[in-house]
Amino acid sequence: MEKIKVFIVEDDEWYRELLSYNLSLNPDYEISKFENGKALLEGLKDRPDVVTLDYRLPDMEGKDVLAAIKDFDPEIEVVVISEQESIETAVELLKAGAYDYLVKSKDIRERLLNVINNIQKQQGLRKQVETLQQEVGKKYSFENSVVGNSKALKEIFMLMEKAAGTNILVTLTGETGTGKEVVAKAIHFNSNRVDKPFVAVNMAAIPAELIESELFGHEKGAFTGANNQRIGKFEEAGKGTLFLDEIGEMDLAMQAKLLRALQEKEVTRIGSNKPVTTNCRIIVATNRNLAEEVKNKSFREDLYFRLLGLTIHLPPLRERDSDIIVLAKHFVKSFCEENQLPVKTISPEAHRKLLSYSFPGNVRELKSVIELASVMSNNGELSESDITFGAEDIIEVPVLDDLTLKEHTANIIKAYLKKYDNNVKLAADKLDIGFSTIYRVLRKEKDI
Repeated sequence: MEKIKVFIVEDDEWYRELLSYNLSLNPDYEISKFENGKALLEGLKDRPDVVTLDYRLPDMEGKDVLAAIKDFDPEIEVVVISEQESIETAVELLKAGAYDYLVKSKDIRERLLNVINNIQKQQGLRKQVETLQQEVGKKYSFENSVVGNSKALKEIFMLMEKAAGTNILVTLTGETGTGKEVVAKAIHFNSNRVDKPFVAVNMAAIPAELIESELFGHEKGAFTGANNQRIGKFEEAGKGTLFLDEIGEMDLAMQAKLLRALQEKEVTRIGSNKPVTTNCRIIVATNRNLAEEVKNKSFREDLYFRLLGLTIHLPPLRERDSDIIVLAKHFVKSFCEENQLPVKTISPEAHRKLLSYSFPGNVRELKSVIELASVMSNNGELSESDITFGAEDIIEVPVLDDLTLKEHTANIIKAYLKKYDNNVKLAADKLDIGFSTIYRVLRKEKDI
């Protein structure tokens, strides 16, 4: 355990030695002694944790020494020790940053030990929080949270950096499983709100009649079952970030109330008439096309325009082919480390199988597939047989190194036709190409 540095500042030699002796009985304390303010200020370079400060020194006023200590490092705790029982002086010093104010008495030893013990606990907690924040920061750095090197992802990183540097409302779009919440967390933990709460709410998971209470809170007795007052997610987020996932699932009536909360920056709990000011940053996400929802009258146009801050679209995994293997290796490494297993590799055959699959569940599905494969693998390498998908989604495409691009294209088309029982229209829709492309390629292959 690291020792706590205690600097004793006392001009009375006998009392200075008394304090030093009493504190030195605790082996966790490293004691240094100073007889005046000037000597202490010169010694601050050694970074004490605690300073016990005699209020009346021969060369400086106690309040001036306190101010100088706090200017040097606000984290240094100062315990003022004085002969006078002046409430006004004590209050003044506490407001100026002193941790405590003790009057010299017979029981000074016990009281000082208790105060320093409390400081030690507090500083230990602070260091734990700082360590956790550093770990969170590493976990949610852009490169660690959103893995890949595709061109699309590089553009997303650029937008995430712009979002993190401001308080602009962010709308994340993309299919289910593309990592919208991961991106929201990365923006939050790389912003100036990192030490504030990140609160996530999935609108699709909350019954419509409970959403207002969930977001805005309620007073005791506001409705049947409201046995206690409850703050909503807006208040819970405080000065942090509120992430509203699946925003498109909210009904029109609730959309109007959300719009008002966003515009006025205040919410009113159910059963109350007193508005509560909010200052949280808003990030929303949806897998729907909100512009189309507006046309269909299922999403309010005014709310839609209110949400048009910075839009970040997360492409599906099938449009990020170059990231599939990068992500797969990342998930293998993470899973093996979390479960204290030797890190496994992925065989070339397993690579090809991964690249031949469409991943309708996107990154979330890939993660599940890789974690299962890591469990099923009997050696240090994930083989083709370890990679398993839902049978209905597999499209087997032969991948051979010595084929031309045209031959690869023909193989892909034939695989999709086989998958969809030679339904040319369905295969063309899935491949996002025209009928003529399929007919032209297959005619050259002399398959039709």
